[in-house]
Amino acid sequence: MAAPVRARRLSDEEGQTLLRIVRRGKHDTVRYRRALIVMASASGTPVPAIARLVAAHEDTVRDVIHAFNAIGLAALHPRWAGGRPRLSSPDERRYLIATALNRPQKLGRPFTHWSIRKLVGYLADNPVRVVAVSRNGCGGCCAKSTSPSSAPAPGRSRPTRTRTPNSTGSRR
Repeated sequence: MAAPVRARRLSDEEGQTLLRIVRRGKHDTVRYRRALIVMASASGTPVPAIARLVAAHEDTVRDVIHAFNAIGLAALHPRWAGGRPRLSSPDERRYLIATALNRPQKLGRPFTHWSIRKLVGYLADNPVRVVAVSRNGCGGCCAKSTSPSSAPAPGRSRPTRTRTPNSTGSRR
């Protein structure tokens, strides 16, 4: 049988922070419960009793205690993120935006403005640096930057659309 899991000894600052979180109870529920788990474990309460106290599974209590022992108070903040992880790194995104901000003629292309299709094609065929990016990924990155191709030309504005009625007569 494995040794019982216990939180490491708390420093004065950690103890005060945990006590403040538990006493106030204003923080989100997850942070409050995790602080309660760490405090109870540091005071010597066994894992099954802590699990009953916070209405959690024993494995969850052990995971929180192990995380606290490894990274300290940062274990109180869950690192939840939804969706699929990014396929491109921040460096690749910076390169993509820098390329999109350049005029295509400067990079040896015969056209004057980038489109998403042209930019993805250029990045796929670029002999200097290969960046594998889809149209969706490219569009998301370039939409956040102020690309010259997406902005209207100086002195011009985008056309305003007006709605015209379908019929001018009255209906019977």
